[in-house]
Amino acid sequence: MTRAIIQELLLFLLPFAAYAIFLILVRRDPLAWSSWSKHTSWLVIAGLGFIIVSLLTGGFLAERRTGAYVPSHMENGVLVPGHFK
Repeated sequence: MTRAIIQELLLFLLPFAAYAIFLILVRRDPLAWSSWSKHTSWLVIAGLGFIIVSLLTGGFLAERRTGAYVPSHMENGVLVPGHFK
């Protein structure tokens, strides 16, 4: 779950990083608020768009498992891991 949260957070921050690199390449100060104020809302929308696309892609292209899930349990004193039956 932590990996999924970090992955979505990095996808959200991707447009901000790209814009900061753009500001550096055009020799503007990437730390000045005046460089960001007009574009922040579009960067947020782009970041949210990346997250939505990644969630939809994962939902549609993820491996589907058939059968019922049997949770981990104890058999004769031995822990049997969960599996699909």
